[in-house]
Formats: sequence, structure tokens, C-alpha cells
Amino acid sequence: MKWSVEFTKEFLRMAKPLWKRYRSLMDDLDEFRKSLTDDPFQGVVLQPGIRKIRMAIKSKGGGKSKGARIITLTFAVDEEKGKVVLLLIYDHNQADTVDRKMVKIVAQRLGYDVDDLQDEGKTK
Repeated sequence: MKWSVEFTKEFLRMAKPLWKRYRSLMDDLDEFRKSLTDDPFQGVVLQPGIRKIRMAIKSKGGGKSKGARIITLTFAVDEEKGKVVLLLIYDHNQADTVDRKMVKIVAQRLGYDVDDLQDEGKTK
């Protein structure tokens, strides 16, 4: 598959305190990025093209359920090619749910047109 994965400035800003708290986060994000190139349609669909994915943080323990939540935007050219943008990251204990309107506003502020997103993948 030809999927690229990009980090937004907002994602990196939100990840910085997590990097300081959890030593394994850099390696965990690298593994997560690689998993997205294999299956960009993982996670829960919040709205077409926007997904919430759970990611384990090894140094924290507890698996995906106790790890981080990552909000992604998926731009599919077709099922085998496209781009995944890592929009937001937060620790699971920072918020139980994410406000869909807030995600849309952040995406639009970063220059992404989320109204035209279509979800080509499956929900897992």
C-alpha cells in the first residue's frame, strides 16, 4: 500500500507533555505510524474521514485501553493509496470522549476541508 502518515503541529504540541511523561512514546508512535500504513482505516469512525484510534503506551502499561487516543483524518485516493493526518493526541484519562465539533474546528483551522472527506474504509 502507498499510504503516507503526517503529523500536524497541533498533534506535536499535544504530544510533547506525553513524551516527557512516558519514555516509550516515541517508539510507540513509530509502531503506530507503521500500523497506519498497513491499515489506515483502523479505529472508530467519528464522522466520514475522521477516526479515533486507541494506541498502547508501553511504559504506561495496560494496553490500548489505558493508552493514548489519536484522532486522524484519512484522505483516500483509493483503497490502496492516500494520506493519514495525525490531528490530535491525548491520554485516555484526560478525556472520556472527544467533541466532534472541536475536532472539525481544529482540522479547519489547520487548513483541512473536512466537509469533503469520504470514508472508504471499514470500521473495526
